[in-house]
Amino acid sequence: MKSKKVKINGVGDVLLERSSRAKHMGLSIRPFRGVRVAVPRSVSFASAEEFAQLKAGWIKKHLEKIESIEKRAAALKESRPIDRTKAKKYLVTRLDELCEQNGFSYNKVFVKNQKTRWGSCSEKNNINLNVNLVLLPDHLIDYVIFHELLHTKIKNHSNRFWDELGKFVGDAKSLDKKLRQFTLG
Repeated sequence: MKSKKVKINGVGDVLLERSSRAKHMGLSIRPFRGVRVAVPRSVSFASAEEFAQLKAGWIKKHLEKIESIEKRAAALKESRPIDRTKAKKYLVTRLDELCEQNGFSYNKVFVKNQKTRWGSCSEKNNINLNVNLVLLPDHLIDYVIFHELLHTKIKNHSNRFWDELGKFVGDAKSLDKKLRQFTLG
């Protein structure tokens, strides 16, 4: 079994999800996704459920903050409906400007309404940008675009990647943290 949903008193549903990358159990709460426990292969789902129950206080405290973020995101989307044609034109134009100014190139670009990602870069250097980027401040739009452009040269999130990204955007880790305050609904 790869995953299991359990109910924790006072918290609600918690997803227990098997992870081949996890060395220890990890607890995360993401807007619109809920509470998740990453479960290493060597740990039983029963132990993971017990772990989640022990962390119920922490989860409750953070769920309130997440619910607030979800409400703000929903209100933002309602207050600023997106003209998809204009959004695509703006994002592709900005992508091309940053490419030209900084010596990057890409294969194709797609602008989509993605539910879980602001952007991505394929092995073939095709760039996907989320149409909802236009709801973000300009410096975060540029951060996402630079992030994906750099993946045309460095295909991972190594320290080298973050150091290089910092040369284009300043404190990349700080911008990544700010980006996480905005959610996709």
